[in-house]
Amino acid sequence: MQEGVPTDSVALEAIEKLGPREKWRIVKNIAVLGIAFMIHFTAFHGTSNLQSSLHNDGSLGAYTLACIYGSLILSNLFLPVLVIGLLGCKWTIVVSFVAYMPYIAAQFYPSFATLIPSGLAVGFGGGPLWCAKCTYLSIIAEAFSIATRRKVRTDYLIVKFFSLFFVFYQLAQVLGNLISFTVLSYGETESAPVNGSVIESSVNISATCGANYAAPIHQEAQTAIDLKRPEPEQLNHLTGIFLACMVAASISVALGVDSLKRYNMVRKAPDNRTSGMNTLVITLRHLGHKYQLLLIPITAFIGIEQAFITADFTKSFVACGLGISYIGYAMISFGLANAVAAACTPYITKHLGRRLLILVTCLFHAALIVFMLLWTPTDEYYKYSIIVACWGLADGVWLIQINSLSGVLFPGKEEAAFSNFRLWEACGSVIMYSASSFFPTFHKLLFVLGVMIVGTIGYGAIELMEYRAKRIDPGKRFEAVDQEPHDS
Repeated sequence: MQEGVPTDSVALEAIEKLGPREKWRIVKNIAVLGIAFMIHFTAFHGTSNLQSSLHNDGSLGAYTLACIYGSLILSNLFLPVLVIGLLGCKWTIVVSFVAYMPYIAAQFYPSFATLIPSGLAVGFGGGPLWCAKCTYLSIIAEAFSIATRRKVRTDYLIVKFFSLFFVFYQLAQVLGNLISFTVLSYGETESAPVNGSVIESSVNISATCGANYAAPIHQEAQTAIDLKRPEPEQLNHLTGIFLACMVAASISVALGVDSLKRYNMVRKAPDNRTSGMNTLVITLRHLGHKYQLLLIPITAFIGIEQAFITADFTKSFVACGLGISYIGYAMISFGLANAVAAACTPYITKHLGRRLLILVTCLFHAALIVFMLLWTPTDEYYKYSIIVACWGLADGVWLIQINSLSGVLFPGKEEAAFSNFRLWEACGSVIMYSASSFFPTFHKLLFVLGVMIVGTIGYGAIELMEYRAKRIDPGKRFEAVDQEPHDS
């Protein structure tokens, strides 16, 4: 037993004193947290999806996104354990939400002087934010498991709770892009869809868009995109809506989510004397675990594929072929597919098992990338929605499985595990955003495919080592979550 962790009997007695409805209160906390993240990231995703296309002068949009994830790397190394130790998970989330607000406000006056510093603030808030969220869900999953007298395993509940959370979170893509499309396309009649397609553009879509897109070369396409820019008034209205969303999200967490002090009987809170350097040591020391090293490629892949869909797909496929106002329309499908994947992943995992599901997801995603490499873009907007929806399904499975795997593999070390998760995910995003302006989309798609294959092999190595270890010691702790435990 870890130091500072009470026995199950002591923890169960303490939880029972909280009342018979404590399990419902835990579910309420997850729901409120998920809704708050949904509202908050409605604004963030709705804004970020437009960056590379809207602020393309000097690649300002892509560099801003790179700054966000670059500072997120430093944030993950130095801040999570320190900030969570000082503020607790709940108030870390609230303060981190506030750190995102200058980035939205900077959209009123977009420039290197406003977007780059505010992007850095987002990154520094992001590390503690996501680590606090992951730690919060993991600890209340353990509390819920104890409340059921361990009839439901903690590792299974972690997957369930992450899934419930991400159902709300992924709806942010839907709402953010729906708001974006509605505001930016209001009053737009000259580019309205006709029989499933957009009115003819001056751009030779099949030759310049999609996998063929190369920003430094195709100036004709870039000029055409610039001519389709929304009016400044529309952009200001959109920014005002998104800023109000972030304020509402912060208030929701402050008033509606219980502090983890309520569940001190489950897990001792982080030591508030932990320094930033200690956080760095904890995070880097965790890399000494062979499982953590093997998770790095697949974790980086998640950042890479999300950066590609945000910066490169929106620019080289949607903005090039349809116009900036249609980015929100196409990305709605991404959010819907993400939400569906988040909702269905635990049930599919229960029947297929984690190993088979990840293999199927890898093959599906690889087939999609090959299709995108060979596809000749058209002006039929629904085809872009289908492509991005398929990407969203795969992304949802990757996100749920790898996120929850970090909690399952390293119980009691969630801060270090999730700090590493966000660290390497951010590294992948920085690489992709930084390369956005220098390499053709064709080459970037090949890079995404290669990293995914390497990452899946790394995950497979973990499963293989566990399989061999269990043949020697059947009582090993880690199990791939492939079924709900029976009552005993």
